[in-house]
Amino acid sequence: MKTILLPTDFSKNSMNSIDFAVALFKDVECEFYLLNVQKASSFISDDMIAVASSTTIYKTIIDAAKKSLSNIISKLKKRDKNDKHHFHPMVDYDNFIDSINQVSEKNQVDLIIMGTKGASGLQKVIFGSNTVRVIQRCKAPVLAIPDNCVFSDLHKLLFTTNNVNSFDITHLKPLVDLVAQNDSKLHVLHVADENHLVQKQGKNVDFFNSHFPNSIHDYIDVKTKDMYDVVHKYIIRNNIKMLCMVDEKHSFLERLFNKHLVETFAFSIDIPFLVMKNN
Repeated sequence: MKTILLPTDFSKNSMNSIDFAVALFKDVECEFYLLNVQKASSFISDDMIAVASSTTIYKTIIDAAKKSLSNIISKLKKRDKNDKHHFHPMVDYDNFIDSINQVSEKNQVDLIIMGTKGASGLQKVIFGSNTVRVIQRCKAPVLAIPDNCVFSDLHKLLFTTNNVNSFDITHLKPLVDLVAQNDSKLHVLHVADENHLVQKQGKNVDFFNSHFPNSIHDYIDVKTKDMYDVVHKYIIRNNIKMLCMVDEKHSFLERLFNKHLVETFAFSIDIPFLVMKNN
């Protein structure tokens, strides 16, 4: 049994991530928690004027969100008719990150799956701000689904590391499960940057060979300024279906979310992006 948290703001992109999640785990027994988080700052004066005196703005907004979640769940059940999937609507009136962390801890969430707004403008923004904050500040693993990304297959997954730290297989459980579930081939890309440690590289190669038999190892030397372009080209060249990494100090992830570098090098991820936690 897996427990999956699906944050949604009812946008097209968040709905797409829900569809991706139920397709990804179509053969797996799952508890899906659909969470909508409301905040007072989103209520404008026109909303308040329209509410009857006997009704609070809080109750009106919460009831509307609950109804929307119920409609989504009804449509999913009618469309998929999957007895393995169980859905739970949740509406919270809280800080977005605090709410996700509380729900994740209370329900022992295995994975958070949410949409991204993708690149915008001149390809300068990788994800929507909420997605970035969830990846950086939430305790559970996160699978970010780009706009318009439809589940097809996951026959090739890419894990990137600069070998600053060693890995614990318990922290990579989402990756282990996805590889087994989809019979995926795992590519491990060892990125040699200024933080790269050769002694950790050998241990990590042995680690991945032990836990992911037949994994493919590739090695690249990169400078900070071309790191994203090199990895992106690798993804395209090898027809990679999902990018995976661990959130840790001096990791590729830190560079990915460095505002200056993102805006300068205009790298956009157009495949699902799994971030695991090195707790």
